[in-house]
Amino acid sequence: MTKRLIDTAGAMLALILLSPVWAAAALAIRLTMGRPVLFRQPRCGLNGRVFELYKFRTMSDARNAAGELLPDEQRLTRWGRRLRRLSIDELPQLWNVLRGDMSLVGPRPLLPVYMERYNPVQRRRLEVRPGITGWCQINGRNALDWDEKFARDVWYVEHRGLWLDLQILARTIPAVLRRQGISQAGHATMPEFLGSPHGR
Repeated sequence: MTKRLIDTAGAMLALILLSPVWAAAALAIRLTMGRPVLFRQPRCGLNGRVFELYKFRTMSDARNAAGELLPDEQRLTRWGRRLRRLSIDELPQLWNVLRGDMSLVGPRPLLPVYMERYNPVQRRRLEVRPGITGWCQINGRNALDWDEKFARDVWYVEHRGLWLDLQILARTIPAVLRRQGISQAGHATMPEFLGSPHGR
């Protein structure tokens, strides 16, 4: 209950304080990419419940001659890169926090298709609400491979508490400003998770 109260109060305060950043980001996207300004995608939350995640749009809809979307790295726009460098594209997820889909701190929410690919240990990341920031985001972010990311997610689940959440929140801004681990080479973020090579 305490965590939920902090999430709600923190998200409301952030929405108010960061409203100029919201407005500037939305205007830049509208002028350079048109509509929609927001990107919406189904993700898995607490106990595997699927919800709609919100982000600022950072990629175009560019397609090849066959009408298929180009790889993410090729569709990522110049403004999109700038938004991602400072994690501004994640700000709309504050609305997800207010709705109760997410927390300020927790494992990052992933695609529903990944659920069937988790091994039993990796599945433990679904025991808590996903977060805007988390243990992975301050300890390597997307520079980590999937096994490392899941190991850190499970560590958080096993050690979660108010004091740990406050430490993660305090270390998130310096981690964002360092701009490290935003993506892996050749990818807009990370390659697709195809399952653990160590079995289930």
